[in-house]
Amino acid sequence: MNILAFETSCDETAVAVVRNGREIISNELFSQSDIHALYGGIVPEIASRQHMLSIGPLCDKALENLPPDLQIDAVAVTVAPGLIGALLVGVNFAKSYAFAKNLPLIPVHHIRGHIASAYLSEPDLSPPFLAAVASGGHTQLIHVKDYTVMTVIGTTRDDAAGEAFDKAARVLGLGYPGGPAISALAESGDDSKYAMPFCQTKTCEYDMSFSGLKTALLNLCHNTRQKGQELDAPSAAACFEKAICQSIVSRTTAASKALGIKKIVMAGGVAANARLRRELVQAFGEHAHIPSVYLCGDNAAMIAAQAFYEYQDGVKGNTALNAYASIPADGDLNGLCQQ
Repeated sequence: MNILAFETSCDETAVAVVRNGREIISNELFSQSDIHALYGGIVPEIASRQHMLSIGPLCDKALENLPPDLQIDAVAVTVAPGLIGALLVGVNFAKSYAFAKNLPLIPVHHIRGHIASAYLSEPDLSPPFLAAVASGGHTQLIHVKDYTVMTVIGTTRDDAAGEAFDKAARVLGLGYPGGPAISALAESGDDSKYAMPFCQTKTCEYDMSFSGLKTALLNLCHNTRQKGQELDAPSAAACFEKAICQSIVSRTTAASKALGIKKIVMAGGVAANARLRRELVQAFGEHAHIPSVYLCGDNAAMIAAQAFYEYQDGVKGNTALNAYASIPADGDLNGLCQQ
C-alpha cells in the first residue's frame, strides 16, 4: 500500500510517499528555520503562509520521480496537534487531493507519527514498547501496546524539552533553532561546573518539568553578569543539556522498570541530540531504538508510516475533516473523524 502523506504542523512543510509503513519511496521537506531565525522563534502566521506557498510545489516534487507503475493508494495528513493555521494548510490540501483522486483519507496524530519514524529506521521493529517523545512542542512517555493502541503515562507539566533548548539558546545568544546550537556549544564545556535543578513532580513520577531549569539558566546568566564575572557559556550549555537528558532518561528508566518493558523507542526532534542518544544506549543497550537523525525532526514519511496502521485499524477521514491544535496521543481518531 503506497501512501502519500502531508505534514504541516509547525514550521516544516513535508510531503512523502511510503510503502506499507516501512519503505520510503519519496521524502521531501522544506524547512522554514532560516525565516523564523530572524525573529528568534516561530511566528505562526508566517509559518502558515510559507506552507501555502510551499505545499503545492513540494507535492509535485515528491511525485515527479516515482516509479512509473507506482500507484498512490491513500492520502494521509497530520490533523493534530500543532499550530492551527499551519495544520489547516496541510489538512485542506490533503482533503482536496484525496477528493480529486477519489482516494481514502487518513488522519494522523503528530506524536504517533514521531513514534512511527522508528519503523522506517528499523523495519523489523514492532510493539509493544515504551516510547519517549521529545520535540519543540511535546515531551511525553507513551506505552505503545500496539500500532494504534497507546496510553500516555507521563508528560511535561510546562515547557517541552525542545522549547527549553530554544529558550536557553536565546539566553546564551545562540539564536534559533536552539537544540543543535546548545549541543554544539556544550561539546567543549564542563557539565559539572554549574548546578542545575532536577524537577521531581509529586503526583506522577513520570511527569517532567523544564520551566525551573530555564529559570535557573537565566538567573545564572544574570547573576554572573551582575557580579562582573564572565559566564563560561560552553559549561552552562553542557550543564543545561545534561539536566534535560537526565530528566528524560531517568523517567524512561523508571517507567521501563515499573511496566516491565525492556524495549524503548526515543523519537521527536530532541532525539537527534547526541548526548541523549548516547545516554539512552548506555541505559538500555540493544533495547534502545532511536530513528536516524534525519527522521527525528518533523517529516511526512513518519506520518505515512503511522497512517498505514491507522488505515488497517479502520481510521478514515472525509471532506469534513478538521484540524485540531491539541488532542491526546492516545485519543480515538475514528471518533474525531465522526465529529
